[in-house]
Amino acid sequence: AFQMSADYEGDINNLFDVNAEGEIPILATRNMVLFPGVISPILVGRPTSMNLVKKYSDSDTVIGVFCQKDPSIEKPGFSDLYEKGVFARIIRVLEMPGPGHNLTAIVQGLGKCQLESVTKYRPFLMGKASLINEEIPNPSDREFTTAVDDLRTSAIEYIRKNDDIPDESQFALTNISNPVILVNFTSSNLPIAIADKIRLLECQSVKDRVFELLKAIHKEMQLLQLKQNIRTKTREDIDEQQREYFLQQQIKNIKEVMKSLRNVILKEELGNGEGSPERMELLELARMKKWNEEVEKTFYKEIDKLDMLNPQSPDYSIQMNYLQTMVNLPWGEYTTDDLNLKRAERILNRDHYGMEKVKERILEHIAVLSLRGDLKSPIICLYGPPGVGKTSLGKSIASAMKRKYVRISLGGLHDESEIRGHRRTYVGAMPGRIIKSIQKAGSSNPVFILDEIDKVTQHTINGDPASALLEVLDPEQNNAFHDNYLDIDYDLSKVLFIATANDLNTIPRPLLDRMEVIEVSGYITEEKIEIARRHLVPRELENTGLNTLAEKLSFTKPSLEAIIEQYTRESGVRRLEKEINKAFRKLAFIKARDGELPYAKITPDKLIDLLGKPPFYRDIYQGNSYAGVVTGLAWTSVGGEILFIETSLSKGKGSKLTLTGNLGDVMKESAVIALEYVKAHIHKLGVD
Repeated sequence: AFQMSADYEGDINNLFDVNAEGEIPILATRNMVLFPGVISPILVGRPTSMNLVKKYSDSDTVIGVFCQKDPSIEKPGFSDLYEKGVFARIIRVLEMPGPGHNLTAIVQGLGKCQLESVTKYRPFLMGKASLINEEIPNPSDREFTTAVDDLRTSAIEYIRKNDDIPDESQFALTNISNPVILVNFTSSNLPIAIADKIRLLECQSVKDRVFELLKAIHKEMQLLQLKQNIRTKTREDIDEQQREYFLQQQIKNIKEVMKSLRNVILKEELGNGEGSPERMELLELARMKKWNEEVEKTFYKEIDKLDMLNPQSPDYSIQMNYLQTMVNLPWGEYTTDDLNLKRAERILNRDHYGMEKVKERILEHIAVLSLRGDLKSPIICLYGPPGVGKTSLGKSIASAMKRKYVRISLGGLHDESEIRGHRRTYVGAMPGRIIKSIQKAGSSNPVFILDEIDKVTQHTINGDPASALLEVLDPEQNNAFHDNYLDIDYDLSKVLFIATANDLNTIPRPLLDRMEVIEVSGYITEEKIEIARRHLVPRELENTGLNTLAEKLSFTKPSLEAIIEQYTRESGVRRLEKEINKAFRKLAFIKARDGELPYAKITPDKLIDLLGKPPFYRDIYQGNSYAGVVTGLAWTSVGGEILFIETSLSKGKGSKLTLTGNLGDVMKESAVIALEYVKAHIHKLGVD
């Protein structure tokens, strides 16, 4: 290849100033980049390329030569070719001996061009390209001529040291007198990566190309020197017994040399202002961020620190993780709220039955938001017994407003750093769960569920997590939430926080004061029947696979009421859901065993077979006129109960009152007050 050179005398512009208008043939090369003015052989093997070469071998037609990005592609298109190439002419075509009947086309590069489009693919590629005028240095430019002399000397020295290049190549370099042809000839034949050759071709002037080419040759010289060092260190007379030791020593030396080479290349790249691929990726992501001046200043200050760290050091990975956290956070990125009240109300009613207070509050927020356009989101705390749908309501609200949904469970949280994050000085530091969840959501205004906020551990050796939540849940402060790891204020004011709790008594007063408390009370029997009919029965039919059967299984209303009254005792519907699932599992077993279902409608008389004997019975009021026995009503979180209270008199001192049973202080007080009332009105009541 080095011998296929041609010098050029006269004005070099006459060779390069060739413009081809309209469609021209396109020759795609796999691993070869042709430069202007260079004569080079191209091995042709593809049918389309053969058609092109055979047709234009005897003509003076200008063709375009462009290199492929991926050599393995057999039928390249416009996107598969590098955009920069050269116009060229086919000088001669040689038929190569051997299998395959390959051809070798001798082509000469003309002017540099830009590929604009590919118009045809058969019988060969046709397309449009435009000429790119390169700046040719003046022969009196001392800097350019000195650089070319240095290039000639360095290239000849490189050929002498490289055993893979024949010594005859020195002759070609020595006899090229035109400096532009010398630069382009060396660029075309230097054994470097195709991407590096494309960078050389893209240089705007020949003067820029000669300096880039000198850098590439010097880098290759360093590689040759490193290879020579390896051979020097490992060259010794060895016998069979020393072979294993020799191989291990050579691997060790190669690792040391590669480490040195990596550091040399990194320093060179940093000196050129390019940086590592990770750094370039961070800068690209940073350009698309909508952050304020303070955050932007902090980011570029931190990324400058990255340049001073060795990529092998632990500090480098710590700094890289911090910068990746910064660019992956959705600074100023918000999803657009859907403020259609009718749609939101329909979705909330579809997903949950009842819960009117909560639905009303969310619809009020959407209404105010539609009028004002911008509003700080409220902090809502839903409290009530387990199983009434507090957590699942958050997902429904997010769907109604078309917002992202994230949830964290605070049950048993005992470390303040889980909320605020760790400082970067600690080993394994990471952001708090608030910032991590915002990053996961990819939006700065998600619906954020803080589940089981009443079960946060307080006053532990690792700080007070409940107090750390004060800043998060204060609408006046959370527009500048400070995470210890991030160490920059982050705006949480657009986040719709919804906390859930079973008991308000365990929540600290300052934290409770920051939230708008909405009670989600337990369901009455009629509501549970509707929830079971609309949501639980269809879901459990699907979970057990019975929805695929021809027979449509269903519960009658009395059977659902019987399950609620006799098989469950709860405020929510979790136990009810389990009992419905248990009944369907039993029917699935019968279907698998017998091949058919005994019945399609589940009535109350079938429940004993499916669920067993009822564990709960309601006390029934029975009227009586016996003195000293009264009937009372008691409130519990799972419904009302009937109490039978009986009083008996016996001989004694007359002032002693004995109370039996597990009574609280209020009940004891009521009994004592009743006795005192009788004593105070003994004459009116006629007691002896």
